[in-house]
Amino acid sequence: MGICKNLFTESDIVQLTQDLIRIPSDWNQPERERQVLDYICSFFDKHGIAYTLQFVEGNRYNIIATHHGTGGGKSLLLNGHVDTVPAYEMDFPPYEAFIKDGFVHGRGSVDMKGAIAAMMMSLVVCKRGNIPLKGDLHFSAVVGEEGSSEGTEALVLGNFKADGAIVGEPSNFDYAIGHRGLVWLEIKVLGKTAHSGVTEQGINAISKAAKLIVELENVLGPRLKQRVNPFTGASVLNFGRIEGGTQPSTVADICKIQLDRRYIPEESTTQVIDEICAVINRLETEDPDFLAELQIMENSKMKELYHVPMITDQNSEIVTSLTKTIREVTGSDPEISTRRGWTDGGLLSSYLNIPTVICGPGDISYSHSKNEKISVQQLVEAVEIYVGTAMKFCGI
Repeated sequence: MGICKNLFTESDIVQLTQDLIRIPSDWNQPERERQVLDYICSFFDKHGIAYTLQFVEGNRYNIIATHHGTGGGKSLLLNGHVDTVPAYEMDFPPYEAFIKDGFVHGRGSVDMKGAIAAMMMSLVVCKRGNIPLKGDLHFSAVVGEEGSSEGTEALVLGNFKADGAIVGEPSNFDYAIGHRGLVWLEIKVLGKTAHSGVTEQGINAISKAAKLIVELENVLGPRLKQRVNPFTGASVLNFGRIEGGTQPSTVADICKIQLDRRYIPEESTTQVIDEICAVINRLETEDPDFLAELQIMENSKMKELYHVPMITDQNSEIVTSLTKTIREVTGSDPEISTRRGWTDGGLLSSYLNIPTVICGPGDISYSHSKNEKISVQQLVEAVEIYVGTAMKFCGI
C-alpha cells in the first residue's frame, strides 16, 4: 500500500467487509437495515469517528459520518447503500462471508457492502494518519436503494451540502459520469365486455392495447434511436408486462400495459409522459372505440422525487481527482462506462447539483447473482482510491 501505508491492513478491510455481509439487510428482514446500521455506529464509536443519524422512516435511518477538515477546501461525499436484495437461491451459504480464491463471497459483498467497508475504512485511515484534509470528507450510509431510494431522497430533502460525490456502486474501478433516468408507466386500455359468440357487441381492450403498442413502437421507436448521450447511451422504451381479460370466451374489457422508459439527461419526465399521451390522444381521435388512461406506477416515484438522470462534466475536479488516483493505485487507465443502471447518483447530481461519479470495487456482473463475491485486492485498492481522491479533491 502507498498512500495508506501502515494505516490499515488487508485483514482490517476484509474483516470489516465480512462483518457487514454477515448481517442480513434486505427488505425481508424484520427490521430491514437496522442491525447493520447499528453495527456501523458501533464501529465508528470504537474508532472515534463523528457521525449523525438522519431518521428516514420508522426505525430506519441514514448515518452521516465526517472526518472534519482544517478549513478552506472542498467537501467530498462518499455515498453507499447498506441494503441488499434477498439471498434467493445462492450457490453457497449467503451470509458466511468466506474467502476463497482471493474473493469474499456472500450476499451484498459487491452490491455494495465491500464499497461501504472501504468508505468506512477511509475515514478511519484519515483519522489514524492525522491526514490534514482542508475540506470535510463525508460518508453517507443510506437505506432503501434497492427499493425506492428513500435514504438518499432524505439526504436531498435535507438539502445535504457537498462539492463532489462518489457513489460506490461496483465498477471494477472504471467510472460513470452519467446514466439515464427512468420512469415506470402503466397504460390502462378500456374496452367493453361481451360474450365471445357476439364479439361485435363488445370492444376488445387487448386488441386496442396491441394497436397502441405497435403505434408507440412505430412513432417513438425511430425518435428514441436518434437520442443518444455519449455518457449515458441511447434513450429507450421497453414493454415489460401486459395483462388483460378474464377468460377465452369473454371479450376483454380491460388490458394493462406496464413499460419502462429510460431517458437521457436532455429529456425530462414531463416530455416522456407527454410523448406517450400524444400517441394515445391521436388514437382516441381516430378511433371512437379507443380509450386509454396513463399513470406513473406507484413504485416508480419516491415520496417526492423522481428517478432522474445523472450527468457530470468530464473535466470537473471530482472526475480528474478520482481518475488520476485510480491510475496511481492500480496502474491502469479507467474507462468511462455508458451502461450504468439507475443509481442514487441521479438524486445527488440532479436535485442537489453535486458533481457525482459512480465508482467502486467489484464486478457488477456479480450483483444480485447466485455467486456474489468481491476481490480482496480491490477492497484494499478501494480504500487507497477513496483516500487518495479525498486528498486531491479536498486539499491537504
